[in-house]
Amino acid sequence: MPRRVLQGVVVSDKADKTITVLVERRLMHPLYKKFIKRTKRYHAHDEANAAKVGDIVRIRECRPISKTKTWEILADETAGDAKAAES
Repeated sequence: MPRRVLQGVVVSDKADKTITVLVERRLMHPLYKKFIKRTKRYHAHDEANAAKVGDIVRIRECRPISKTKTWEILADETAGDAKAAES
C-alpha cells in the first residue's frame, strides 16, 4: 500500500528532531456548495533539524516514531531545497 504524501507549512520547530506542519485542504460544503478550508496539524520527524518556520515541506506517512509522530519529511525535499526553489 503506498504511503500518503501531504504538503504543508512548518508552523513550529521548537522540539528536537520534530516539526509541526499545517496542512490545508479545500472541500465543498454539502449544502451551500461553497469551498471551505479545513486545516490539520501533523507532527513530522526531521532528523537533521533542517526545516524552519514558514518553510513549505512535503511529508509522508511512516511507522510510529512516538505517540503523536507518524510522519516524516521526504528525503528529497529539505528546507534548504525549498528556499532555493522559491528564488
